[in-house]
Amino acid sequence: MLDVSRIRAITLDLDDTLWPIGPTIRRAEATLQAWLGQRAPATAALCAAPGAIREVRQQMNSQRPDLAHDMSALRRESIRVMLMRAGDDPALAEPAFDAFFAERQRVEFYGDALPALAFLSSRYPLVALSNGNADVQRVGIGHHFCAAFSATTLGVGKPDPRMFQVGARAAGASPEAVLHIGDDAHLDGVGALNAGMQMAWVNRGGHAWEHPVHAPHVTVAELRSLCELLS
Repeated sequence: MLDVSRIRAITLDLDDTLWPIGPTIRRAEATLQAWLGQRAPATAALCAAPGAIREVRQQMNSQRPDLAHDMSALRRESIRVMLMRAGDDPALAEPAFDAFFAERQRVEFYGDALPALAFLSSRYPLVALSNGNADVQRVGIGHHFCAAFSATTLGVGKPDPRMFQVGARAAGASPEAVLHIGDDAHLDGVGALNAGMQMAWVNRGGHAWEHPVHAPHVTVAELRSLCELLS
């Protein structure tokens, strides 16, 4: 059960907690494909071939484990490999990624997200923790956060307890005094609980919790309900 009296700070996931990531990535990939179609048509055709992108991503995962926590670098290098395979200029990888990345920052918030951010940040130090590469400043919500960390910047990602510990320190609180809010039962849930935090599971899809050893302190279908509990 959630103990509101203990909470001195909040860490918060981004993708699929504040906005749905699937539509965001699909729009960004469509933007990338259109960019390549104008400047590197051979690469665009290769990217459109069934299984081609999946093969390159598998290759990157096996050959570049050093980039496992850097979504931007993985995407950029995958584009570079596709350009080289198609016989196009690999130097286009950087501007091609920039086109993708700019669109990736154009998110469509869940209806409860912005009011919840305003509520939470007015009451607690708020720290963003994400395994993805959303930039809270470019997304337009940076003013709500006292700090933001990604797996890219830290070199580790959720569920590694070190990511949560960094978030707690940035908020000026011990892990026991922090509430972590997120949608992923394993990455957010088990990770935060192993770090000693309280955990609020934002379960918008009505999924079953499948971790018998751990359990969230509270489960909500939307952030509005959590804000009511915290008020």
